[in-house]
Amino acid sequence: MSATADHAEERTNPAARLGFEPGQVVQEIGYDDDADHDLREGIESLIGQDLVDEDYDDVADVVLLWFRDEDGDLTDALVDAIGLLDEGGDIWLLTPKTGRDGYIEPSDIQDAAQTAGLSQTKSISVAKDWSGTRLSAPKSKR
Repeated sequence: MSATADHAEERTNPAARLGFEPGQVVQEIGYDDDADHDLREGIESLIGQDLVDEDYDDVADVVLLWFRDEDGDLTDALVDAIGLLDEGGDIWLLTPKTGRDGYIEPSDIQDAAQTAGLSQTKSISVAKDWSGTRLSAPKSKR
């Protein structure tokens, strides 16, 4: 794909900036009515299949974790997500943007990620109401 085509894809599909690839298994955790449907559809378009849900019983290449302040303990949620990942997989932590219900301070995300043994590698705006933080699992997590 040309650089121009890449940029066009990023403008029309917000998921393109997240680095998803065809054939990846993406497990979605924490889905609720407030999740961004355009982003979800964009990810499915990129990977060429449906997202798998919390009941999926194999490992995933990527975990998509929708998380709001009232959802409980972020560290626990991240530790649980690590167990769902294939070796070398990433977690995309999606949290409400500043001023939205359920907003989580970036320092709280950083603390929870470090406690869970994850490395924060990228933070971007992924939708009108959501920010995304890519967290990488340690290479020898099991």
